[in-house]
Amino acid sequence: MIRTDRMPSGLTVVTESMAEARSVCIGFWVGTGSRDESPDLAGSSHFLEHLLFKGTEARSAAAIAEAVDEVGGDFNAFTTKEYTSFYIRLLAEDVDLGLDILSDIMWRPSLRAGDLDAERQVILDEILMHADEPADQSAEQSSAILFPGHPLGREVLGTELSVSDMTAERIRDFFEEHYLPGNMVVAVAGDLDHDVIVSGLDERSGGSKGGETPARVAPDNRVTPLAVTRRSTEQAHVVLAARSVGRNDPSRYALAVLNHVLGGGLSSRLFQEIRERRGLAYSVWSERVAYLDGGFLSVGLGTGPEHVDEVLGIVSDELAALGADGVTERELVIAKGNLRAETLLACEDSGARMSRIGAGMLLHGEVLAVDEVLARVEALTLDDVHDAARAVVAAPRTLSVVGSFDESDFDAGALGLG
Repeated sequence: MIRTDRMPSGLTVVTESMAEARSVCIGFWVGTGSRDESPDLAGSSHFLEHLLFKGTEARSAAAIAEAVDEVGGDFNAFTTKEYTSFYIRLLAEDVDLGLDILSDIMWRPSLRAGDLDAERQVILDEILMHADEPADQSAEQSSAILFPGHPLGREVLGTELSVSDMTAERIRDFFEEHYLPGNMVVAVAGDLDHDVIVSGLDERSGGSKGGETPARVAPDNRVTPLAVTRRSTEQAHVVLAARSVGRNDPSRYALAVLNHVLGGGLSSRLFQEIRERRGLAYSVWSERVAYLDGGFLSVGLGTGPEHVDEVLGIVSDELAALGADGVTERELVIAKGNLRAETLLACEDSGARMSRIGAGMLLHGEVLAVDEVLARVEALTLDDVHDAARAVVAAPRTLSVVGSFDESDFDAGALGLG
């Protein structure tokens, strides 16, 4: 059973009781991410993600680690472009400890200047690590050209300059502006009592009130068609992407089917043609990413430099075919079956259920029942998916390349870029 409460402080609490579970997973979801940062504060959300683990007014970082290890808990966090999530999964009998620790780091972090200086180098090393990976570089470059000049095009980690210039005062101000109850959802799933969770959070809140989701400016339709980073690599890493709709658009379910048919599964057109039939790449994939007010569908792969033209031709041909003819009845059946199983398998543990209800409440303002989600997928027709395919094919398109190439090596017109 899923229950929701809006507390007087503005905090939204959503829980899902799992009678068969022996565990509980607690997550604090903050409605602020890298798109909500000014350029000089780029990377603040990710920096805070690190710093909140460095201790609180009552607990040192070592004391937190020991307490979680002692009960075999899983304690972590991640930052995205639109939100930041902190979670702990442990045995249901230790739920009070989980509430204690998460409430402490969310409401009473120490945010000491010394910790900031130590963690700064860790984050700078993380930035360099991503720069060393050409596949990561190609994906990050793809975002930058899909949303040029917009915060959605910036990297979540920030830049070497913005991280180097970050001060304790700036971080503290950012925390006090964004880490407020009205900009948060607490999601809990597992063997739990909803009323006990709500009262427990109320007791531990420390009197914080107010806050709201940051105001956001939607990206326009401009893209930078092509970006090539010349680099000596064994493979060329490419991402071909097309702009798409935001996360609340009714076509999102049809786009999920389209993504699976294109490159999202073992039976997908691109996996079968590029890897299985022609052996041109070890890894080829597609994904759909949706933000509040825009998104994209992208295809990524690594291949030998001599095969880039052939591979890009295959991807372009498959996109054109989907736009012209849509998917087949058999492809629709396979994609629906895959999405159904993926949804149901994700409900097997408390961590996955916590993520589903937390993200649903924060991003959509509601949590749809699993049966409702499955019904929407099952109701999709060939025409629905064809409409989604036509929209993607007609949308502005970009190509990101990392490898031994120059921009002059690519025919933007032939690839339908821009």
